[in-house]
Order: sequence, then C-alpha cells, then structure tokens
Amino acid sequence: MSTLTLKDGTEIFYKDQGEGPVLMFHHGWPLSSDDWDAQVIFFLKKGYRVIAHDRRGHGRSSQNIYNHTIEQYASDAAELVEFLDLKDVVHIGHSTGGGEVIRYVNKYANGRAKKAVLISAIPPVMVQSENNPDGVPMSVFDDIRNQTMNNRNQFYYDLTFPFYGYNREGADVKDGVQRNWWRQGLMGGIVAHYDGIKAFSETDLSEDLKAVDIPVLVMHGEDDQIVPIANAALKSIKLLKNGKLITYPGFPHGMPTTEHETINKDLLAFIEE
Repeated sequence: MSTLTLKDGTEIFYKDQGEGPVLMFHHGWPLSSDDWDAQVIFFLKKGYRVIAHDRRGHGRSSQNIYNHTIEQYASDAAELVEFLDLKDVVHIGHSTGGGEVIRYVNKYANGRAKKAVLISAIPPVMVQSENNPDGVPMSVFDDIRNQTMNNRNQFYYDLTFPFYGYNREGADVKDGVQRNWWRQGLMGGIVAHYDGIKAFSETDLSEDLKAVDIPVLVMHGEDDQIVPIANAALKSIKLLKNGKLITYPGFPHGMPTTEHETINKDLLAFIEE
C-alpha cells in the first residue's frame, strides 16, 4: 500500500500501477479509487501507467475532518502529481472528481496535464441560485446532508438505486455492485462526506472551464439522476475552449461501472487522438 503525507499531515492512499503513458483517475463522492476498477484493468492491459488515489477523508486516506473543498482536493492532487513527477498526464474525473480535475488543470497543473475527461461530472455548478435558476434546489442537498448525518448506513445503500439506474423498469440490478458502493462509502469519514456535499454542490467551476485550453472530453448519461445532464455537461461544453461532448441515451450516473465497455472504448479513442 502506497501513501503520501501531504504538507498539512494528511495521508493520501494511492495506487500506481503499470508503465507507459500516464492516466490519473479522480473518484466521486463518497467513494474511493476502487470505483475505477473497470477502467484500471482495461488501461493496464492497453499499456498505460494508471494512478488512482483516495481523496482526503475517503477510502484508505486519513479521515481528516478539515478542508473538504474542491480547491483543497485539487491542491492534494497536485502534491501527488509532483511527488510522483508525472508529466503529460490525462486526468479523468467522475462526478465530484470531475470538479477536482477541472480546478486542478486550470490552477495547479503547471504544464503537466495533457488532456482532461469529465464523466457524469458536477461542473459548472449544481445548486440552484439566482445565477443558476435551473439548478438543483438546496433542499435536495440539505436532505443528503441530513441522511448522511443521521441515516448513513441505509442511505448509502438506497442511493445506489438511482446512482446506477437500478430504479428503472427492466434494469439489470446487481447486488454486488450496490454492496461495493456501500462498502466504499462506509470506508470514508462521515465528516468528510458531510462537508463534501457543500463542495460538490456549491462550488462554481465556470471560470475554470473557461480558462482551460487543453482538450477536454465531457461524457454524460442522459438518464443521470444524480447530476442532471442539462445542469452539467450541456452547460460545461459551452464554456470550454477545446471541448468534446459525448452523451449516452439511457445511461446512469454510475455508467463507468454499469456501461464500462462503452465508456472505456470512448475514453481510449479520446486519449489516443
């Protein structure tokens, strides 16, 4: 097991596997690097070096109760990149990890990032406001906070149904996938997860999207019940200077798992362009 102690003393768990061009994966809330297993093995077999880390407070990293912001997550990623001296990296982020990626490549990459991918990602900003009138109402995030604080064990299992589209008629429900999500979630710290809700819902990443000029692939399921496509990918693509959008009819938020064959194929094509 590999860990890096950051400047503030937080220990970050990471996996560094394979040799070749570098890909770095950034997971979603409230999960861990294990959520990328279907991508990790695919790209290792294709001859890539694959890096995946557990965000502070998540998975096997320190259950730090401080600094759970997109800004801090991006800064942590930068410390890991610099520690490993990674160059020409393709950064791939799912959900909250997509916010981490776009802030990282805008503010912290220092020429080390080659491309970026946002999958089912939170940018530009999720929460409803005067500036984002068609966003998700604050009451939704307040309920997530309440459930995380008071009912986390059951809530994390229940959330897997909309996350993977398992609440849709005819869905191929896989209990093992649900249990793995639940396992990852409960490995992390409750304070980190509680504070992370504000980070993923209220952080406005519009200026980051506008500033990034490296190629960015935006991938989003049209039946995403967690991060609605109209409030996310369809807005992000309009702000990017060098963006490419792929949308997937019927695909859920957790499509890197449920639809990994399709997602991996499209990721590979973009990476090798």
